[in-house]
Amino acid sequence: MKILLDTTYFLPVIGISVKNFPRNIVVKLINKKCTVLISEITLFEILAKGAKYAASNFLRAEKVIKGIRSLLYDDKVHKIPIYDTYVLLTALELRKLLRDFIDCLILSTAINYANILLTEDEDIHELLSDKKFLEMVQETNPEFKIMYYSELKEILSE
Repeated sequence: MKILLDTTYFLPVIGISVKNFPRNIVVKLINKKCTVLISEITLFEILAKGAKYAASNFLRAEKVIKGIRSLLYDDKVHKIPIYDTYVLLTALELRKLLRDFIDCLILSTAINYANILLTEDEDIHELLSDKKFLEMVQETNPEFKIMYYSELKEILSE
């Protein structure tokens, strides 16, 4: 199972705890024999969030850099470039449905390369009731699903 994780799930790597999520979700998924994917734009988002916390003295800059480097050099986390033609084409179409282009890039990466996008983003989940979005997914990757962590947790515990 190929799972692309939204930015939230990678924040613990730089020392930012996320309520109601295990700190080691990436390791848990890898141990369950899942292929973990990350959009390169997620690395930027993690860095931006880390910079904000470091500027406010809530995080050390070294912790942010160490976390980013650990993701960059971990071969078990597969990085998908944002300049991939399929990702860009789908993201530009998604922009008609979503306001946040970074979310468009993450969602597009998942549609094109994953079975599941794991996200808590309500705007993305709301697309599941949009006819144009469902048609796009059906054409590109009919097996694709968008899930909350709670849904995936149930599947993985079976």
